[in-house]
Amino acid sequence: MFTEKIKHKDLSQNLAVLTSGGKDSLYSAYVMYKRGFDISHFLTIFPETEESYMFHYPNVKLTKLQAEAVSVQHFVSYSKGEKEKELEDLKFLISKVKGKVSGLVSGAIASEYQKKRVDAICRLIGIRSYAPLWNLNPKNLLHSMLKEKFEIIITSVAASGLDESWLGRKIDSKCIKDLIKLNEKFGIHLTGEGGEYETLVIDMPLFRKKLEIIDAEKIWEENSGSYIIRRARLVEKINIE
Repeated sequence: MFTEKIKHKDLSQNLAVLTSGGKDSLYSAYVMYKRGFDISHFLTIFPETEESYMFHYPNVKLTKLQAEAVSVQHFVSYSKGEKEKELEDLKFLISKVKGKVSGLVSGAIASEYQKKRVDAICRLIGIRSYAPLWNLNPKNLLHSMLKEKFEIIITSVAASGLDESWLGRKIDSKCIKDLIKLNEKFGIHLTGEGGEYETLVIDMPLFRKKLEIIDAEKIWEENSGSYIIRRARLVEKINIE
């Protein structure tokens, strides 16, 4: 369980996390926490369009609840999602934690486009860029998330083999097996790094409370769809011995 001590007075131990609420960024945060760093801030871009090249769109506002669950400061910024221009929006957001943290954590696994741009902005601002999942085995990563008690649901799909039934689906062992089959058949990335699917973390070890979905809707259009969460709240965790 997450300890009460979140931040060191020594800023060299404090990290901000660039997160859209999905599994990769929050698992990266957890990895860095286990390495001895403290997570002091969440940073989130709210894209105003689904066509953003850098940032996830579905349910991104639920990062506010996630930040509350971890008890960290949450800084947000809005972006129109225009290619390259959104990098200025990201630079503005990251600059908000200059002098408060020593580094930024991102969930990049295989996307050169994302990682290079985040790295460059961090260099300009003068903080370190951490991508602890970079180039790791996707199948092992998914299983590691389950082992560490991450509760994750799929919130959007946009790839061959991923139909409406996947929306809102929990990532468990059976789900991973099905993703492996789709990877073999269609070549989709197992962790959705190519935008094949997006996720939301409902619970993880850093959360003091977990998210409960109260109202959600599946929206399907041609070959893609989203699981839009209309209402959610934080609830106490139930410990089962």
